[in-house]
Amino acid sequence: MDPNELAAQVADGDRRALAKAITLVESDRREDRAAQRRLMAALPPLATVLRLGVAGAPGVGKSTFIDALGHVLVGQGRRPAVVAYDPSGRSGGSVLGDKTRMGRLAQSEAAFIRPSPNRRAAGGVGNRAFDVVSLCEAAGYDPIIVETVGIGQSELAITELCDLLLVVVLPHAGDEIQALKKGLLEHADGVLVNKADGERRPGAEAAARQYAGALGLLRARASEAPTLVECVSALEGTGVAEVWAALEQRFSAARASGRLPLARAERLKRWFGVEVRRELERRVLGRPALLALQAELESELVAHQLGIGEALERLMAAAFPDEL
Repeated sequence: MDPNELAAQVADGDRRALAKAITLVESDRREDRAAQRRLMAALPPLATVLRLGVAGAPGVGKSTFIDALGHVLVGQGRRPAVVAYDPSGRSGGSVLGDKTRMGRLAQSEAAFIRPSPNRRAAGGVGNRAFDVVSLCEAAGYDPIIVETVGIGQSELAITELCDLLLVVVLPHAGDEIQALKKGLLEHADGVLVNKADGERRPGAEAAARQYAGALGLLRARASEAPTLVECVSALEGTGVAEVWAALEQRFSAARASGRLPLARAERLKRWFGVEVRRELERRVLGRPALLALQAELESELVAHQLGIGEALERLMAAAFPDEL
């Protein structure tokens, strides 16, 4: 299909066209690159809708929370889109299927759910996540919810993609509190202690107090807005509507103050820098001759026939001969 026609169908809210467009921009095939550029260039100006990141370690209930949140949003007349990144298997495809874990939302015509493989990209989201989010916005979905792979504290790419970030945790703080300064939690706009139901409620409330205390000290030193810390039960749906109301208020305040466009501009520049480095690596180091040389050097490294510095110098000399 012609990329301009596909872009027009996406802008008309065609769900099939949106799925096709996402498949196109996620393609690694050389022959698709021109069509990818034409598709993204043909999209209409995007509305300023909330981009919400949801992160956390495996098993904390991210998908169940998003399902509950999506149910609240649809009930309010909203059209949420969910981009859920799953770990890639050896084939590069998605191992998990978030549609099966978001049962209610998957049945709603008002919502769009896209499980996507992250293709082993670092940071918890896929390499083309920015374009995927832009396509969902062009199709009229609001808000856009991005679920990370679930590798925990190292999912920092999500902070460059979304306006607000929720980190879902379980009712035992411990090690996560200790690692607070080093990872994702210090970037969170909200920390949700999930599975706060039944006998687990007191433990969840105790964990929430620990998080609130630690994050309060951290944000006070950085002169930043306090982090929302709440107990929720994604399974029962309790606390979810209240969390969404608080997020909407924070997003509206950022937009009204003028902070939102400035923050988005800075994130876009950083994301562009990441894409520049990735493309340079693909075009330079991805050449067959250099890939073969790299494999040869790796074998020599493992055999202790040379050091990392010498191996790096030989690879760079082959990649950039004119600089010698």
